[in-house]
Amino acid sequence: MLELAAGFICLTSLLTYVNFRFIGLPPTIGVMVTALLFSLILQSLSLMGFPGMEERVQSLIGQIDFGDLLMNWMLSFLLFAGALHVNLADLKNYRWPIGLLATFGVLIATTVIGALAYWTFAMFGWHISFLYCLLFGALISPTDPIAVLGVLRTANASKPLKTTIVGESLFNDGTAVVVFTVLLGIAQLGETPTVGETAMLFVHEAIGGAVFGGLIGYAVYLMIKSIEQYQIEVMLTLALVIGGSAMSTELHVSAPIAMVVAGLIIGNLGRNLAMNDMTRRYLDGFWELLDDMLNALLFALIGMELLLLPFSWLHLLAAGLLAVAILLSRLLTVAPAILLMRRWREVPRGTVRILTWGGLRGGVSVALALALPLGPERDLLLSITYIVVLSSILLQGLSIGKLVKAVTRDQPAGQTAGH
Repeated sequence: MLELAAGFICLTSLLTYVNFRFIGLPPTIGVMVTALLFSLILQSLSLMGFPGMEERVQSLIGQIDFGDLLMNWMLSFLLFAGALHVNLADLKNYRWPIGLLATFGVLIATTVIGALAYWTFAMFGWHISFLYCLLFGALISPTDPIAVLGVLRTANASKPLKTTIVGESLFNDGTAVVVFTVLLGIAQLGETPTVGETAMLFVHEAIGGAVFGGLIGYAVYLMIKSIEQYQIEVMLTLALVIGGSAMSTELHVSAPIAMVVAGLIIGNLGRNLAMNDMTRRYLDGFWELLDDMLNALLFALIGMELLLLPFSWLHLLAAGLLAVAILLSRLLTVAPAILLMRRWREVPRGTVRILTWGGLRGGVSVALALALPLGPERDLLLSITYIVVLSSILLQGLSIGKLVKAVTRDQPAGQTAGH
């Protein structure tokens, strides 16, 4: 396993260099693109009479438990790093649109996407039950926090937009995981849980994760406040994420939600009340570096997954139709939340367009698809999910910055239309 990790880190570093030196795309997207090209080159060499190389790489990648690695570890690190720079006061100001998008938005998207997926699969002759279509809707409905945070670094978005998009993406994966877990339990057991059982699952997974994250985050904040030694303080935050993620798994609460809450506490209380300037500088530098490296590893892994999945032109066509359906469901969830928000505060023109197009899908969806039970449904849904994620990151991720700039440039002074 150590050799596998070493090889993958070396490959990711090489892909990062190639993107920076020769391609020049945004770092996370560029790494994924170069990994895709590497995968295609391996497949081409195999077809040209150089067998063994593709199979060897497939064998190595197959040893990685992508779902566990992302959901229980990488996502915790990345969400903690992202939450460190989110202002709690800003979240409070935009709590209603964030709350609506992260809860009811996910439920609406799950239903709309599930219905459209059922119709699309039937049109292509794939007999997928409506329950599995709802599972697809649940796993593809959350916007990916890693992809969103990476894109917003380069897009000159307004503060309300950034706060809403980041806040939603940090929290909506918890709702999606709960919905996915309930639907998966129904699929595996053939029994529909009661409303009370569903509510208890949500409380245990999501609310339990938030409470646990608050407890360990505040405990580490008190420890940081009692000393002034930046090396130890940075180590405490690292231990918070590693130990907190492991304990969340044992307690069966949401590790990502726990790390978001813990990151908000350290990034607000800790940064403002317990750290001197040197500690803040080292803490920010450490987590920014770790965030960049893990982002590169994650998107390289997504790119390399191409070697493991079966594809056909029908898969591409179906995924294209579903990508349009996903954007439609995104519009149906975003517009009501923004219209509600306009009743109390000014909303910049183009907000609905930017939030709709900025709802990128990423590694969270791939990880949930990998959690599906083995079978023909899993193979199909995983392939479709992977294509949708790729198209979302490449098309929306590469163009959202231009859309933000265009909307900002064309916006008249004092214009507050929400569409």
